[in-house]
Amino acid sequence: MRHAEANHPSSRACSRFWRDPALPFIESRTVLDGRRVCYARHSHETFSIGLIDSGASTYLNGEHQCRIEAGTLVLMNPGDVHACNPIQNQPWAYRMLYVDAAWLANLQDRLGMAGSGFRRFAPILTRDDRLRAGFHRLHAELTDPHADPLRKQSEAVAFFTALHERLGLQPQTAHQDAKLQRAADYIADHYQRSLKLEEISRAAGVSPSSLIRGFKRQFGMTPHAYLTNRRVQFARAELRRGRPIAEAALAAGFADQAHLQRAFKLLLAATPGHYRDR
Repeated sequence: MRHAEANHPSSRACSRFWRDPALPFIESRTVLDGRRVCYARHSHETFSIGLIDSGASTYLNGEHQCRIEAGTLVLMNPGDVHACNPIQNQPWAYRMLYVDAAWLANLQDRLGMAGSGFRRFAPILTRDDRLRAGFHRLHAELTDPHADPLRKQSEAVAFFTALHERLGLQPQTAHQDAKLQRAADYIADHYQRSLKLEEISRAAGVSPSSLIRGFKRQFGMTPHAYLTNRRVQFARAELRRGRPIAEAALAAGFADQAHLQRAFKLLLAATPGHYRDR
């Protein structure tokens, strides 16, 4: 029997996910009433791009915070700490695409862009009319149950090629503290088990107090929030593969399904059951 909260009508009535096994590199979410879908600050391992269809909301990405309205495309690079939430309970609606970073990196290579791995986009939003129209076409094609997978993939390549042609990429990233990066890498390598602050500090070669201060400055969240976010992203990928919720929770490092339920809803504004069943 499914978890009772996973079938709560408010979450399923205003939000739906789309996935297709034939196109594992891309996923979509449509939110019809953004007042019922509120996020804590979080990040994704995917590249995310979304179109505001109606209304307005606040948009936080790193150190930037602004108001966004209908017609705006928002962009989040992998690892960007972000959140979009309603303004004083005003209605708003949007559609998001989550794209595998390795797939995009491969496209960037084919487009002749210098670099290694995924190259980050410079803007966090755009109101480009051609890109907005392209997003509409791509989303309609992807979610059309009768469209051929080859057409869907071709439309995806066309849209993301245009995205690269019309928007600039970030210059080489500024130097980051290597010790703090070691701390993040340690969490990423060991998130599936219980971790202590002192353990992470020793691995990074910094004091616990220095770790807490510097980590949030460099990564936009505390070590604990980083750990929770990593676990949620892992559980999300496992649910997408069809793994049972309770198994995904334990594999991700959560104590039980209830802990995953709370963290998943806080960061992704959906229950694991809603996400799994779409």
